[in-house]
Amino acid sequence: MNPDHVMRRVRAEEWPSVKELRLVALQDPAAPVAFLETYENAVGQPDAFWQQRTAGGAEGTDVAQFVAEAADGRWLGSVTVLVERPDREGVFGGAAEAVQGHLVGVFVRPEARGTGLTDALFRAAEEWALGLDDPYLTRLRLFVHEDNPRAAAFYRRYGFVPSGNTVPVPARPEEREVEMVRERP
Repeated sequence: MNPDHVMRRVRAEEWPSVKELRLVALQDPAAPVAFLETYENAVGQPDAFWQQRTAGGAEGTDVAQFVAEAADGRWLGSVTVLVERPDREGVFGGAAEAVQGHLVGVFVRPEARGTGLTDALFRAAEEWALGLDDPYLTRLRLFVHEDNPRAAAFYRRYGFVPSGNTVPVPARPEEREVEMVRERP
């Protein structure tokens, strides 16, 4: 990875960049198995949606969005951490099994793949999540589509293991998302 890249949390005023990167991600060939959102839905969202989404990922301890920023200011990738608690409904419904960080929205631009950028994004997300005192997270988790072996291989390499839990894809219940977890070291 280029040492000029910076991994950092987004800032609320950067919503146009959050929107641009998300729309690029949703046009990626892997998007149908990587994201629950479609390009068609996202592109039609008003600016207020993107402003609120970015503000939520910019501050506080419930959500944090991290970006990989190149020396020229271009955003090359992103990952978001959602803090889940047993007393709240999780992304796929039902209560979380633990106080945990749920990684979502993992994306790295094609030209930056294989450079270590995804590892660096995950380290930034993990450092933030496991650095929280209130709430204290006991594990990280994510879901990967059963037909996304490239992503699953990366997650395994990073230390995530299948938990045995699967859930149907909301818009395509015949397809499955596989839960992978990484216990707190």
